[in-house]
Amino acid sequence: MPNIYKVLYVSHAAEDESSGLLQAFAIARNNQAEIKVLLVCPAVPEGFEDFSNFCVKAMLERVNGGIAAARERMNLPEEQVKVEIESDCGPRPAERVIRRVLTEDYDLVIKNVEGLSQLKGFKAIDMELLRKCPCPVWLCRPIERTHTEIRVAVAIDPECEEASTYDLAIRLLRWARVLADSCNGVLHVVSCWDYDVDEYLRRHFPISASEEELDQATEAARAQHRSKLDVLIRASGIGGDIQVHHMIAHPDNYIPLLIDEEGLDLLIMGTVGRAGIPGFIMGNTAENILQKVTCSLLALKPSDFVSPIKS
Repeated sequence: MPNIYKVLYVSHAAEDESSGLLQAFAIARNNQAEIKVLLVCPAVPEGFEDFSNFCVKAMLERVNGGIAAARERMNLPEEQVKVEIESDCGPRPAERVIRRVLTEDYDLVIKNVEGLSQLKGFKAIDMELLRKCPCPVWLCRPIERTHTEIRVAVAIDPECEEASTYDLAIRLLRWARVLADSCNGVLHVVSCWDYDVDEYLRRHFPISASEEELDQATEAARAQHRSKLDVLIRASGIGGDIQVHHMIAHPDNYIPLLIDEEGLDLLIMGTVGRAGIPGFIMGNTAENILQKVTCSLLALKPSDFVSPIKS
């Protein structure tokens, strides 16, 4: 996990900020990082500036109250984690956040999930950050467990054909290990292999192949996929308590199901860039997973990712 020096916490001050602020303060405390709280406000029609100023003032008071409550709950003095608060009003809030990241060089964006009552998936602003923000994005849902009980999972695809995707997998594992160590100590590594017997093997094998031969071929594919996963884990240099969930399944179905069954609190996953297609920078599998997950999310992009938003 790289050093985190600057955290940008994005606030709407419209809902309970406690879950996001607690997670942001924990990251900042563990990394000796500074936090800027950016209150993003909608643009107001011409002639309503006084009303806008009144609303911003009320929102800032609410944010300051949330910060004070989070500090008290964590017994975190002001000198231990520095916080700067700023408001930014205007259209297209996700783009404004991304431009801040590009011009002010933030290491991590943290934000409450838009619409905390939404039990799964992510709405427009969150999805735009996930698609286009160049630095890691942490989207927070309420976590009822104490910090030392939080359960962390990372989704890994060991089929790394390009250097950037291999590097991303290594970074995911290292981020996840550090975060798991700061929580309950157990890292859940999730990896799915999609190898449909009927649709693949029966097309490529003679029709006369026996069920035993097909089972052997399927097992060989499983073993090869697991071997690549084990190589990645070793290459990342992580240790500690690791529980591997290796399953023949569609990841966009299996991963959300596993999150619910295991009661996982934080999923760490990568989003793979697609060059030359502005605004379309995540694969279909990643998009489908994001629309089904019910926990907090930390999303990383390949190191060579270039945002379509310009500074």
